[in-house]
Amino acid sequence: MFYLIASIIGYLFGCIHGSQLVGKYKKVDIKNAGVKNAGASNTTILLGWKYGILVALIDIFKATLAILLVLFILKENGIADESQILFVYITALFVIIGHNYPVTMKFSGGKGTASLVGALLAIDWKVAVIGIGVLLLFTFATDYLVIGVLFMYLSFLVTTYIFFGMKPAIVVMLLSILSIMKHIENYKRILNKEERKLSSMFKKKVS
Repeated sequence: MFYLIASIIGYLFGCIHGSQLVGKYKKVDIKNAGVKNAGASNTTILLGWKYGILVALIDIFKATLAILLVLFILKENGIADESQILFVYITALFVIIGHNYPVTMKFSGGKGTASLVGALLAIDWKVAVIGIGVLLLFTFATDYLVIGVLFMYLSFLVTTYIFFGMKPAIVVMLLSILSIMKHIENYKRILNKEERKLSSMFKKKVS
């Protein structure tokens, strides 16, 4: 029953899209403009870094709040701390599924990067520090966010296996596959030297 609860809570929180909320406020269809992605990076390209940060914060903390809510329910029902971790990972998985395939956007959403960061913050501070550190290191070293994301998932897989074992690591493998599928076009654009670099996203919006 608690797996179902974690899945439903995760998916419903995942369907809360920062880009959709900001897009309605600014009267811009973020999903179908720019690089056609319902996330913080495309919001930054279209509306500037302030709105991009706002979208990122919404997408980050919806994952954190979903996991904290599931933890609260588990504790209220006497589920021991050592038994909670797999429920937490299932919640994170479904937050990102909800973000990537939200019913509110006809099952075509974002790519889940910000939501993964929010999940890391709720899972464990050591996993979060390593994962976010790796994300920043490889993003700024390459000037491509998608490269930083790829290595963040790799570090998440390794740290999860080290700290929590195989079952949560399998969930991270599923998350990694989802991320790779969502970023295939980005990898192709990098190979063709057409991918938008991180540094260019923070230039002042001209339109």
